[in-house]
Amino acid sequence: MTVSNLQEEEQISAVREFNRFYTARLGLLRKRHLDGDLSLTEARILYEIGARPGLTASSLRETLGLNAGYISRSLALLAKRKLVRQTASRQDGREKLLTLSPAGENTVAWLNEQSALQIQGLLANVSSTDRAVLLDSLAKVRSILSEAKGGSVRIVRLSKSNDDAIRLLQEYYDAVHVVQRDTPEAIQRIIDDPCSGVWLAYLEEEAVGCVVLRKLASIPFAGECKRLYVQPASRGHRIAEKLLDAQEDFARDQGLRWIYLDSYDDLKVAIALYRRRGYVSCERYNDNPQATVFLRKNITPRE
Repeated sequence: MTVSNLQEEEQISAVREFNRFYTARLGLLRKRHLDGDLSLTEARILYEIGARPGLTASSLRETLGLNAGYISRSLALLAKRKLVRQTASRQDGREKLLTLSPAGENTVAWLNEQSALQIQGLLANVSSTDRAVLLDSLAKVRSILSEAKGGSVRIVRLSKSNDDAIRLLQEYYDAVHVVQRDTPEAIQRIIDDPCSGVWLAYLEEEAVGCVVLRKLASIPFAGECKRLYVQPASRGHRIAEKLLDAQEDFARDQGLRWIYLDSYDDLKVAIALYRRRGYVSCERYNDNPQATVFLRKNITPRE
C-alpha cells in the first residue's frame, strides 16, 4: 500500500468513525442506510457487533443509547435474517453474546465499501490542506461532545495487581476472544518490571478501562502495547486516548523509542484509533496466532 493510499484510508476511517459517533449521539435515523435494505440503527448494530464480537445486548444498548425493547426487536429481526448470532453467556445466563454470521460479516464489508465510496466522493474535490483542517475539526467536535457528557477520569499506574485489573482484563479477553491470556502472576511480573506497567482508568472512581505496556526483549528500546480496553458503557470520554497518553509518557521517560502492537482485522475501530495516533504498519514481530495487523509508533521526542 502506498503512502497516499494509506493516508486516504486513514482519512476515510476518521470521517466514518465520526459519522458513526455523531449519528449515535444525535439519533439521526433514516429509513435506509447507504441505499441498502437496512435502517441506520440496524447498520449501527452490525457495526458495533463486528467491531466488538461477543458484546452483550445490554452493552449494545448502553453504547447506542436505545431502550431495551427497541434493541431486543432489532436483534430479533437481524437474527431472523441470519445476520446476527446470539449465544448464552457462561458468566451470566441472563445475557446473550452477540456475533456476526458469515452473512452479517459480508453485509458489514459491503456497508464499509459503500461508506468509503461515499466519503471518497465527498473528499474528491477537497485539497490535502483542507482535508487536514477538516479532520482536525472533526476531532475537536468529537472531543467537545464527549467532554460534554461529564465525568471525571483518572489514570493510575498500578504498583500491585488488584481485583479491578483482573476483572477488566478478563472482560477484554472475553470481548475479543483472546487465546493467549496472561495469568495473574504474569500481570504482577509486568507491574514489577521498571520498564513495563499496567494502567487503569477510573471514571467517577469506578475502574472502567485498562492498558498494558510490556518491554520487548527482542527489539532494543521498544515496548509493546497490550490489552487496551474500555467498558462499552464508559466510552465517549476519551478514556482510551488518556490511557495511551499515560502509557506513552511513561515509555518515553524510561528511554523507550518505539511502541509496537498487534491486532486483527475485525477490530477496525481500535486500528483506526492507533493510526490516528501515529502508529504505522510494520513487519510481524511476534508469534501471536490471532494477530493479522502489526503496527508501531516512534515515541522519540521531536527536537
